[in-house]
Amino acid sequence: MQLSFLSGPAVHRFAGHAVLAGRTPAVLRAGRAIALAGVVLPLLMIGVLKFTQVEIDALKPLVGGTPWLAWLYAVFGEAGASYFLGVVEIATALLLLASPWSARSGILAGALGTVTFTLTTSILFALPVWEEASGGFPWLNALGAFLIKDVALLGISLVVLAEGLQREIGRPAA
Repeated sequence: MQLSFLSGPAVHRFAGHAVLAGRTPAVLRAGRAIALAGVVLPLLMIGVLKFTQVEIDALKPLVGGTPWLAWLYAVFGEAGASYFLGVVEIATALLLLASPWSARSGILAGALGTVTFTLTTSILFALPVWEEASGGFPWLNALGAFLIKDVALLGISLVVLAEGLQREIGRPAA
């Protein structure tokens, strides 16, 4: 069936189907907003939890069991390390919220998010994340299922960083 109104310069073909080109910017804006919210919400919610005893206790095997994070306990103590991580997570979330309007916020938020999610993703390589009862790889245990999402959050952080750098470089020197 041919729809005559679905032809012309405002229509593109995708996989044999007509796609209205004028809708692409709105979809892109919505996608960017949802992706940003997908990073901001966990950072805020989990960042606030870092100030509770439950989260301080939950971090012990993660931070203590990861050689490149264990130094946090020596420097800050268990509660202090959790508070430090909470401050970084909340600050990153707030900077991400400002990033659509501020290139510098985007650069800082993207950099902090990249460091944060590189570290959390690296835990996948340091601790047991495969469900042995199900046969191991590729079946994730609870820790692996919790951490695997950070790969996507790392990607979004890198995009925010790159876009902030692009916007800042494109600006005339002040």
